Amino acid sequence: MPFEWFVALRYLRDAKGQTALILAAVSVGVSVIVFLSALINGLQVSLIDKTLGSQPHITLQVQREAARPLVDPSNDLAVARSVQPAPQRLRSIDQWPLVMADAERTAGVVAASAAIVGAGFAVRAEAKNAIVVRGVDPERFLAIIDVRKRMRAGRFDVAGGDAVIGVVLANELGVGVGDKIRITTTEGIDDVVAITGVFSLGNEAVDKTWVITSLRRAQTLYALPGGATSIELKVADVFAAEAVAGELRGRTGLKADSWMKINAELLTGLSAQSSSKSMIQFFVVLAVALGIASVLIVSVVQKSREIGILRAVGTPRGRVLRIFLIQGAVLGLLGSFVGSALGALLSKLFEGLVRGPDGAPKFPVQLDLELFVLATALAVGVGLLAAVLPARRASRLDPALAIRNG
Repeated sequence: MPFEWFVALRYLRDAKGQTALILAAVSVGVSVIVFLSALINGLQVSLIDKTLGSQPHITLQVQREAARPLVDPSNDLAVARSVQPAPQRLRSIDQWPLVMADAERTAGVVAASAAIVGAGFAVRAEAKNAIVVRGVDPERFLAIIDVRKRMRAGRFDVAGGDAVIGVVLANELGVGVGDKIRITTTEGIDDVVAITGVFSLGNEAVDKTWVITSLRRAQTLYALPGGATSIELKVADVFAAEAVAGELRGRTGLKADSWMKINAELLTGLSAQSSSKSMIQFFVVLAVALGIASVLIVSVVQKSREIGILRAVGTPRGRVLRIFLIQGAVLGLLGSFVGSALGALLSKLFEGLVRGPDGAPKFPVQLDLELFVLATALAVGVGLLAAVLPARRASRLDPALAIRNG
């Protein structure tokens, strides 16, 4: 065993009480970091999944139509204008297959799907409900929003004249799988569709209005042969959605809205959660660092005579310095192992305490290798930094004074 390691471990073993105390402090600190990080990360993932589970990350659409002047001013004519917003109509994206192919090639985009989204009414006997018709390419659409996993009854099949509808809409219309409803669109076109499935995306507004059918059927319903009113995208990093949207906005000239823009309040809440996690981690790390530093400083004072003897027999300052740095690193490493295990155990116990009606935990936690590696690196780094001051003090002790006064 190298000399520095032998002496460092000997010092830790001789001061069993101090070593146990600082190991307990580091372990508790690391367990708090692991527990809170797992809890906050789990809540964020769950919140994002519930919010983005019913919407694409980015939506490309045609720009809104601007108001046009009815009369232009001239040298002999002054016009007092009253500018009114132009009425908006459902329009197809020009050459949308090329636009979609271009969007798919954009860095960060993992899936793209063309759609026609329009308003209308669903009629069944005396019931008449306002709806949102979504005409989609099934395979591409499922890569954006996996409705297939959220089916409450039937199956996801929108081929031909079939459609799937939200569970709230199905209850209000009093229909189920195999029944038929009449759809009337804003273009004055109506048609009858058969219901092949009922889904629940966990969003009441969606479950109450969505009717998903094929893209071809929607093109007929809205008199847009071969058209698509929007291109929906999914990105690998949800927090990079606005950056990707900005790039596509500049390149295509289309209106590009990301979930970060549409759900600004959600983004603010997620940012606040991340900030609170960082603040808690900072104060925990500070407390652990002060604990390690204080114990090692006491150790330097107690071991002054031994350190003086080491210096007197020719031990270089660098070796003395490394002895205390090794102690800090060892305390941080051992504390991180114990703390990570304790934090993971607490996280799993807390996750199982409260469950919803469906059996899913109300407070999900997210434990991954990255979190444990980060906690270990943080603890070892804090241990080394906290040991710097005691180590410098030990290496600068005057051998004669240390032996005489020790």
